[in-house]
Amino acid sequence: MSLLPKQLYLFYRDGFRSMVVGRTLWKIIAIKLFVIFAVLKFFLFPNYLNKNFNTEHERAGHVLENLTKAP
Repeated sequence: MSLLPKQLYLFYRDGFRSMVVGRTLWKIIAIKLFVIFAVLKFFLFPNYLNKNFNTEHERAGHVLENLTKAP
């Protein structure tokens, strides 16, 4: 059973090592994910709870109220 993880690791290591175009594509994917999750988060998702509530108790109450509110 312990041989399978090693075989999988070697398979992917050798596959990524022999890539030429794939490395560039993976770099582009990594840069896009970084932009989406790190940069755009600051512009699109402001910290609503910190701006509108002063204490942790008020924040927790607001979240609890919105989660348990009946439609």
